Amino acid sequence: MNVRLAVNGTLMRGLALNGNLLAVGATFEREATTMPSYCLWSIDDRHPAMVRASSGGAAIAVEVWTVPAAGLATILLGEPPGLCVGKVRLADGEETLGVLGEPVLCEGQREITQYGGWRAYVAARGRS
Repeated sequence: MNVRLAVNGTLMRGLALNGNLLAVGATFEREATTMPSYCLWSIDDRHPAMVRASSGGAAIAVEVWTVPAAGLATILLGEPPGLCVGKVRLADGEETLGVLGEPVLCEGQREITQYGGWRAYVAARGRS
């Protein structure tokens, strides 16, 4: 059995933890965006945390991967502390599992929602 997983940070193609997806046999399905109801935070500029918001959210760029269900726990255990798996609603209406951040993880961190995604934030940070 396979599950779809929306990722929004270092699990994305070419980034630091993408090998964790590949190691369990996950396959890239597509790029997508969330419904405009999520906020994104930079956690010490090492990785993002996406949190669903009742207001002030935006559409966040994600990648959707097909993951063997047995590998989902392995992926989650390899994520930084404070990240978890929950349901994420995509702009096309699909609801899928996705990597989210615990709200407490975001306290005192920089909100980067206005960039629309981790890659855009990292690119802008590189130009500053």
